[in-house]
Amino acid sequence: MKRKPSTEATSAWIRLMRVQSRVLDCVEQDLKKAGFPPLAWYDALLELSRAPSGELRPVELERQMLIPQYSTSRLIDRLVDEGLASRRECKIDKRGQFVEITEAGRELQKRMWGAYSAAIEKYVGSKLSDADAVKLSGLLDRLGCSCGEMKLPPVVHSNETTPSR
Repeated sequence: MKRKPSTEATSAWIRLMRVQSRVLDCVEQDLKKAGFPPLAWYDALLELSRAPSGELRPVELERQMLIPQYSTSRLIDRLVDEGLASRRECKIDKRGQFVEITEAGRELQKRMWGAYSAAIEKYVGSKLSDADAVKLSGLLDRLGCSCGEMKLPPVVHSNETTPSR
């Protein structure tokens, strides 16, 4: 018979879910107050900008994103409608398509990073020492590994346009 989670593990799970939800809500509110679109837009634009040629297939984009995106096709439609991304047909597989970030998309992603990085500092960085953040990252990596997820890329120390993961 499979073991049931301990009270402590269940409590940790509940806290993890509540904190994740609350912090994301606060970040979304800060972005909105600063006049920016939702965090999912930043997330998609960041992943497109990180891609070697600035483009990804929609399924690759969905896999890369930090925030679950149940409607990636609608998000892509919005980015395209706003001129932040464009679609192009795959030359090899005519049924497939790529989504490519535009210069306007790169600029928005860079501008959003100012508000996003301030929110990360406000809701996470100011609450944890660097040592605590490293410890928490290690614990979260262990949880991610138990789900069969890929290990996240190493932390990038940059104050420019990309979040540390």
